[in-house]
Amino acid sequence: MKKLLMINGQDYFERAQGRLNEAMSKHIGDFTAQEFEIKHTSISEGYGIREEIEKFKWADVIIIQTPIYWFSLPGILKKYIDDVFIPDIFFGKSKGFGQGGKFNGKKYMLSVTWGASESAFNGTKEDFLEGLSEEQVLFPVHKTFEYCGLNRLPTFSIYSSMKLQELDPYITKIQPHLQKHLIQSGESI
Repeated sequence: MKKLLMINGQDYFERAQGRLNEAMSKHIGDFTAQEFEIKHTSISEGYGIREEIEKFKWADVIIIQTPIYWFSLPGILKKYIDDVFIPDIFFGKSKGFGQGGKFNGKKYMLSVTWGASESAFNGTKEDFLEGLSEEQVLFPVHKTFEYCGLNRLPTFSIYSSMKLQELDPYITKIQPHLQKHLIQSGESI
């Protein structure tokens, strides 16, 4: 059976208490449970560095469920990466910059919640995000995982999350995303 590490990177604030990211983490776990053996990490509940390293070694696929704050990862998730992605375990010396990743053959997927609306992305150079796509805004995050050798799966985005009234439409959208990129392509995972 394939192995999935599900990481909830939610940080808690009064204005953003994490219910959406918790619900998405649970749903992703439930939806993939027939195909994957799953281990979970909820960063806000604490973690052991050695245990997390072992989870990464164990996993075939890592899914990061996280909000995007100020166009980047929450501080708690960034600290987790700083703590866990240790040199000579996650990456090492190489002839070319960014080519020393030690987790080659493993895949990762970002499932993110944005305060921005979907229309904020892929616009024109005159728009606030200067025509950038979600993947382009997440460039530094992707490069962090790629630096460690992990291969990117397409990102899943939930937009206008601070105004979200109902999760069902996003559950309906993530199921075919997971089916296509994790379950049906499973022979390559």
